[in-house]
Amino acid sequence: MKTVFFKIIGTILLISLLCCVDGREFDEIERNCTSDMVANITFAELDSLVEDDVIQIQEDLILEGYVISSDRAGNFFGRLYLQDALGNPSMGIQLEMDLRESHLQFPVGSSVLLKLKDLYLGKRSGNIRVGSVFSSFGNLSIGRLPKGKVFDHLFVLCDGGGTPDPVVATIPELDKLPSNILVQLENVEFAEEILGETYAVAQEETERTIMDCEENEISLVNSGYADFQAEPLPEANGTLTAILIRNGDTPQLVIRTLDDVNFTKERCPEIITEFTSNQIFISELADPNNNASARFVELYNSAPEPLDLNLWTLRRYTNDNTEVSSSIDLSGFSIDAESTLVISPNAEEFELVYGFAPNLSVSTNSPADSNGDDNLELVDPFGTVIDVFGVIGEDGSGTNHEFEDGRAIRKPEISKGNPTFTFGEWTIFNDSGGAGTTDLPQNAPEDFAPGVRD
Repeated sequence: MKTVFFKIIGTILLISLLCCVDGREFDEIERNCTSDMVANITFAELDSLVEDDVIQIQEDLILEGYVISSDRAGNFFGRLYLQDALGNPSMGIQLEMDLRESHLQFPVGSSVLLKLKDLYLGKRSGNIRVGSVFSSFGNLSIGRLPKGKVFDHLFVLCDGGGTPDPVVATIPELDKLPSNILVQLENVEFAEEILGETYAVAQEETERTIMDCEENEISLVNSGYADFQAEPLPEANGTLTAILIRNGDTPQLVIRTLDDVNFTKERCPEIITEFTSNQIFISELADPNNNASARFVELYNSAPEPLDLNLWTLRRYTNDNTEVSSSIDLSGFSIDAESTLVISPNAEEFELVYGFAPNLSVSTNSPADSNGDDNLELVDPFGTVIDVFGVIGEDGSGTNHEFEDGRAIRKPEISKGNPTFTFGEWTIFNDSGGAGTTDLPQNAPEDFAPGVRD
């Protein structure tokens, strides 16, 4: 009797222990598979069946695909992603279904067959969705296939499957890739401003910014119910594997587990786009006697390498003003080595007169539209005046910095900016000849050389 009693107790304890184990601890359970069905439609053919409306599939169509998503870590819920090949996929779909722990029945890499008859098909912004249907205000939308119906439509192939090879891409290249496929980004990291945060806010879907070393960005979407929700974001750089989805036309990424985040390398070096240099200076100012619309300002870079003008400004002080009258933000432009940047207040007229387009088109009454008696400053990102033409607070009329109806050109031997106006660095033509300038009005185009350092 004692032996029987202990056997019964042991059996009860064993059953109790097994029942208390979370299903996620098992890689997979025994699954039914099929070998007596074959696909008769491709992903591309399925895509051609629908545009923007939701339709119900009436034909006996069977689609073969490969599972690339997993709800093992709880970052996916009610969705299964399939792509058309293990490697180099051309298309993917999103299957909506109300089946928890689907990774146990349909693990990543499984080759599956989807019986499409009676299912609903919809597409928005290139995202193909399959599932049940619900109606809202008379509009049909794709909904989750009930759990009891999943195994009537989705079958694992007995022979097939493998390990999906993600498409290796850069962040900019994701715009051109199809939705719902497995991708991989290399040399990426979480944005510096969110370091110290967790993957997601509890119980809230959360977007975290991923960046590459060129500062391209994409959002990683994490569930507030994922197992790794409270894990801190890694500070290192590395490789990210994820499923590419879209929010409208905007690409986004979703990981399956933290195994998809392999960040072990040093972060990207800081990109410095703000710098100072006295090798950028004003090289020519133009107020043509015969055409005020052909005015321009030319800047020159005497350095042997290109220089970025991020946060540089060109300021104008009209007549004898001591406060800035107008300015030009030069951000977004750079000047090649030993080259010029030509700025025009009337790009259309400039091109008509000089035969080529200016590098930068700005408005009238800007620093590029001076009538010859104004003063200009070139200022670096840190507020330092690098170069000056004229004397701030002094109207240029009749002075050695007047170029009305003429031209002010920097002498060829000058290779650096000067924060103090020095008349000896300039050759100045005007219509008055005062204070050592040359009384010789200049006409466009023959008397000017925009874009050429002479």
